Amino acid sequence: MPDDKATAFAGALAEFYDRHLVPLLFAPYTAVVAERAKRLGARRVLETAAGTGIATEALARALSSDVAITATDLNQAMIERGKARPGMARVHWQQADAMKLPFADGAFDLVVCQFGVMFFPDKRASFGECFRVLASGGTYLFVLWDAYDRMADNPLWIAAWTVGALLKRDPHSLLSPGYFDEPVIRADLAAAGFRDVTVDRVTRPARAPSAADAAMITVQGSLLRAAIEAADPSRLGEATKAVETAMATRFGTGPVDGETKALMVTATKPRAP
Repeated sequence: MPDDKATAFAGALAEFYDRHLVPLLFAPYTAVVAERAKRLGARRVLETAAGTGIATEALARALSSDVAITATDLNQAMIERGKARPGMARVHWQQADAMKLPFADGAFDLVVCQFGVMFFPDKRASFGECFRVLASGGTYLFVLWDAYDRMADNPLWIAAWTVGALLKRDPHSLLSPGYFDEPVIRADLAAAGFRDVTVDRVTRPARAPSAADAAMITVQGSLLRAAIEAADPSRLGEATKAVETAMATRFGTGPVDGETKALMVTATKPRAP
């Protein structure tokens, strides 16, 4: 997450995000990422836009102890939260801009990025940097959200629609920017020099104990809260209640059993002749 977005996640909001929104939306994908990384057999792994370290923790658990893991993020506050996760003693953390990586050419066998690429202002520049720091034959593995319009049962999208109606804003403007058009992704990777691009569509559950829990998590633990408080802090409770009603309408009075969809992309740096 870039610095301007990460500044919204401070204090109590950062704690809420880490404890509740991350398990709801992001954690279900980390096992897939870690398993794919393990199968690739890389010895030197770089993670960009690591955020608070949910994928980093999964990588540290899945990869053998002799695999070197470097985790980076643009925002130092996010790095400090990531360092506090279990198993981080083996991980080297470093502040870094994904569009200008401070590493030597060919320094890594695998670059991983979970739900960060969509935030990069210049996708091709970031892909070019990943290509540069990868060794010959190395792999870039990254995950992107699919179009929110294709995720009718995504609790965060339901919340964004509801809050958008209250604030009279396009719900897309309240969430992470979209980057999901497969031909565009392939073209951007090809421009950086990558080949053998594979795009898999992955669906994962997004569950909460109740509509009230789902509303509290999505409204008060995400960027939606920052948007509400910027418009009128007194409406936070109203917005949370409205989202609870929307969740109950969609999922009923019991547990919320939603789902999210993502694109899992792998691309290879050609081997040197």
